[in-house]
Amino acid sequence: MGEKPRDLKVAIVHYWFVGYTGGERVVDAMAEMFPQADLFALVAKPNTLSPGLKKHRLTTSFLQHVPGAVRWYRHFLPLQPFALEQFDLTGYDLILSSESGPAKGVLSLPETCHVCYCHSPMRYVWNLYPSYRRGLGPFAGAAFSLAAHYVRMWDLASAARVDYFVANSENVASRIRKYYRREALVVYPPVEISSGYIADKHEDYYLVVSRLVDYKRVDIAIQACNRLGRKLRIIGDGDQYKRLRRLAGPTVEFLGAVDQCALHENYAHCRALLFPGEEDFGIVPVEAQSFGRPVIAYARGGALETVRALSGREPSDPETSTGVFFLEQNADSMTEAIWKFESVESDFSPAFIRSSVERFDFSRFKSEMHQVIQASLLDHSHSGQSGKNMFAEPLHG
Repeated sequence: MGEKPRDLKVAIVHYWFVGYTGGERVVDAMAEMFPQADLFALVAKPNTLSPGLKKHRLTTSFLQHVPGAVRWYRHFLPLQPFALEQFDLTGYDLILSSESGPAKGVLSLPETCHVCYCHSPMRYVWNLYPSYRRGLGPFAGAAFSLAAHYVRMWDLASAARVDYFVANSENVASRIRKYYRREALVVYPPVEISSGYIADKHEDYYLVVSRLVDYKRVDIAIQACNRLGRKLRIIGDGDQYKRLRRLAGPTVEFLGAVDQCALHENYAHCRALLFPGEEDFGIVPVEAQSFGRPVIAYARGGALETVRALSGREPSDPETSTGVFFLEQNADSMTEAIWKFESVESDFSPAFIRSSVERFDFSRFKSEMHQVIQASLLDHSHSGQSGKNMFAEPLHG
């Protein structure tokens, strides 16, 4: 395919536009790469679109017009595969799908190259299915189980519609390999590193930045700070707010949703970020490190790729480390990690911490994705079929 990037007819398919989080940042960056791209999504709240995305034509599915679907989109899980398949992508040279909810299952012509940037195979039907199921009552749980079974089978089958997979981390690449039996190249998502700065002084509080939902395990950070009598600020909101508020002691402060300026101020002046959940990649630890602040993280998932520390022990050389890991996802293990962090706290280098995450900035993402897309288009035009194992070497160390 000999077209220049701006001559290609490009479709970017995202699961839904109902907020602005890591998935939307990726779409924003891809849309900058292809100003001519059209956007597709199951549902959308137009007021949540970034200024850059508002410049693109957006097509939503029939679910947009179903009463309650924009607000309660997750409850329409059984209809989402059917809705995706109704998009007419005839005539597009390149499809870029952004997968976490269902997005990759669109139908395309054989000559169309489909590259899927996968934030994760759908968590609620795969690795987090048991925890989602436990959180529901008997009737809702039974309905969810039936819907999830159907969607899980469709999700596996629709993976064959993708020509090339790109994962947001080695962690997610292994999940793609497990559930879809496909290989994926890793391109880390873009993070706004340039906004970070190193403050002249730091205050006496730890920080959690998170949606207040069950799997984020904010309760662990609260329990650890309760035991130690440490000040903790929590930024974020969610359905676990009331339960977590009841759990919190007098040293724990809930700030709710805050603007960008307040978020940056809290990052810059905290002692360290507490990160008790297991994430696919986890943008929050990278953001905290862009302000030169260490991270105390659960040693699973994406944190293993973004935080430089020794598992379960204080860093052997804090000046060349960016945080401390704890090995078990409970308050005892986090409490021990906080103690170990405090024993070497003054030895951490904010300048080194900040420099360690410069590899995650927007320009690097766009450069690597450009390489992947160009190689995918070339391979697809030569082979006329999916190149499942096209990439032998990663783009980064």
